Formats: sequence, C-alpha cells, structure tokens
Amino acid sequence: MSVMTAKQGATADDAHEWKLRQQVAACTLLLNDLGLLGYSGHVSARLPGRDAIVIQSRDQPRAKLGPDDLLVCDFDGKLIAGPNGVKPPSEIFLHTEILRARRDVNAVAHFHHDRATVFTMVENLALKPIKNHAVRWANGIPVHADPGHVNTPARGRALAATLGSANALLIRAHGQVIAAESVPAVLVDSVNFVENAEAMILASQLGRVLPLTATEIADFRASLDRNHFVGKAWSYYVTLGRGRGVLPEDWEI
Repeated sequence: MSVMTAKQGATADDAHEWKLRQQVAACTLLLNDLGLLGYSGHVSARLPGRDAIVIQSRDQPRAKLGPDDLLVCDFDGKLIAGPNGVKPPSEIFLHTEILRARRDVNAVAHFHHDRATVFTMVENLALKPIKNHAVRWANGIPVHADPGHVNTPARGRALAATLGSANALLIRAHGQVIAAESVPAVLVDSVNFVENAEAMILASQLGRVLPLTATEIADFRASLDRNHFVGKAWSYYVTLGRGRGVLPEDWEI
C-alpha cells in the first residue's frame, strides 16, 4: 500500500491498515528516540478480523522507518505483503504466538533495555510494581527462562505460555515483551515499564523497597481512566516526536 493508495479510493480496511502502519512506524521511531529500542527489537499490530500482523522487516533501521517499509505477515510468519526482497524479523513468532493466544492483545513490543533486564540476573530481587501506573502489572511480571531468540513457532508458544494472562514479561538475560490493547497503549506501557524498573533500582539503593500494596493498587485502578490516560500520553509523545523532527507532521496517528 502506498500513500496514494491510502488516500485515493481506499476501502475501510485499507484505511485502517494504513493508520496501523503509521502507528507502528511512529511507535518504533518514538521508542528508539526515547532510548528503549535500539538497533534491534520490534513493534507489531494485529490487523482486525485477520490472523495477520503489521511489523517491520528484519534489517530496516529502527531510527528510519515509514509506513511503506512495514510488512504484513500471517500468524505462521509468512510474508503476505511488503517491499520486494525483505524478510520478517527472526523473532516474528514472539509476536504471532502471543497474538494467537491472547485475543485481548492487539499490539506487542519487544525491546532490550538493560536496566530492566538486570532483574533477571540477580537472586531474590523480582521486579515489582512500585510506581502508580505499574498497576498494569499487578497480576505479575513473569520471567521467561530461555534467553535465546524466539525464532521458531515452538519458542513463540513457550513464551506466550510464560506470559499467560500477564501484560508484560522479562526474558532472562535478553529483554522485555509488552502486550497491550493498541499501538498507543503498547508505547505508553513500554515507557512506564522501564520507568518502574529504573525507579525500583534507585529505591533499592536508598533502602528497603516498598512495592505497591493490594489496597493501593485497587484504589489507583478505581481512579484511573485508562483510555483517557493512554490517549493523553500518546498525544504527548507524538507531539514530542514531531517537535524533535522524529515524526512527520502529516502522519494521521
């Protein structure tokens, strides 16, 4: 799909795919600009009504990505649409098997942030929700024990089983996976996940860490309008990205 296709005679499905392509590209560029996603890692989005995803190619630089650069792949990792000669990322099955298993998830981010990954490398120090928006992970932050690349369907299924009903996990000595209901939500959750990890590291240097209590989590959840929060935070990061020249002004995101 090209910009011309998206704007002239496009069907509703075409228009929705184009918006998802812009959102996935924007999320990738923003995560790179914010220092969460470097030369590897990827963001995917489910195409509604299809067992297929929008995702970037294996070799496209994360710091320079446009909607036309993205691929459409099925849940078996096969290329459906994309530029000639490109390949999906080697860890595409990380995305497809989570989306296959979790119908409530519509976007997945995988990145390798060192200060969050360190929680998989020490004894008796699990990452806990300690900041208010970390209530998103009140049902747990599992650790996937296999540090290898999730480059086969079997490894993807194993990782999806580790994730279970949680909304994020750590891969031992490897990185993070964030699962959310939309691309804007996966960006916001990725930022909050890393901020929570960094806050716990800082707190542990000062004294005994006090994770959020069950009562605090329940109270904050009751006061939180997630749709409003995600929309507000997404707008902030998009505006920030445009101001820095990271995102084009004409993307409809």
